[in-house]
Amino acid sequence: MALTIRQLKYFTAVAEVGRISQAAVQLNISQSAVTTAVRELEEMVNQQLLERHSHGVELTSAGRRFLSHAYAVLAAADAAERMPDEEASVEGSLTIAASYTVLGYFLPHHLHHFARLHPRVNVKVHEAARQDIEEGLITKRYDMGVLLTSNVGLSELALETFFGSHRRLWVCSKHPLLEKAEVTLADVAKEPYIMLTVDEASATSLKYWNQTPYRPDIRLRTSSVEAVRSTVANGMGVCILSDMVYRPWSLEGKRIETINLRDEIPPMNIGLGWKHGVEPSPAMTAFRDYFRQQFLDPTSARSGKSRP
Repeated sequence: MALTIRQLKYFTAVAEVGRISQAAVQLNISQSAVTTAVRELEEMVNQQLLERHSHGVELTSAGRRFLSHAYAVLAAADAAERMPDEEASVEGSLTIAASYTVLGYFLPHHLHHFARLHPRVNVKVHEAARQDIEEGLITKRYDMGVLLTSNVGLSELALETFFGSHRRLWVCSKHPLLEKAEVTLADVAKEPYIMLTVDEASATSLKYWNQTPYRPDIRLRTSSVEAVRSTVANGMGVCILSDMVYRPWSLEGKRIETINLRDEIPPMNIGLGWKHGVEPSPAMTAFRDYFRQQFLDPTSARSGKSRP
């Protein structure tokens, strides 16, 4: 049996949303087709890639390693399909602003890919807080922003969301919550909690906590994702963060596990922003089209929503 791009797209969709049924909806195919594709991959590598639970699925250690390879193969296949025509390549300059989390955990790979597709576009990138990005877009200091779109509220900006990173509970290896059939925010409220503050993470967290009668027992507030990772891995608390910033090991080499929560936790939405009414330059259009092709194309394993 030969590995196929279709199988990899189905697997990455499941890994990103944490539920086979939801992945099937995003892909607009049957649930059985997704299940079959994942089973074929597991048979091919002779390892279990997903652990099935009543509340969804989680990647095994082998599954996380395989996901990294899957992303690499899909990116290479996409690059081959979209090999640029050097004679018709877009030219120009583009000034981008990105928030800390987006620049640290999401954007570099796409900047590299975009540069290969459009080598004649000179891209300059600035790291900035959301409020500064918004002000810079309105004053035209930046052409476009790559940011957490769910945090933006200014009507002067046009937004296009193309990626939602699923949020899960982070716990240390062998944490008692790993033994429960399902975990809720009520369970999390009983644990010491590590609150990330960078990119308005704490405000975002409290939005969904405030919709429940529970509150996190915050023992540490930090702007450092690595501090959260290390503290959780050492068993000093738990945290709810997105898959985009997840890594299975702390700097000390200790294991971090993730748990799907039964409660509805909103994803961390990422997308583009630009000033309403601005006539897009060819470079801006190429940058927006790149992300549309990567995430909003109906044949892609990912999905998103746009706001004109």
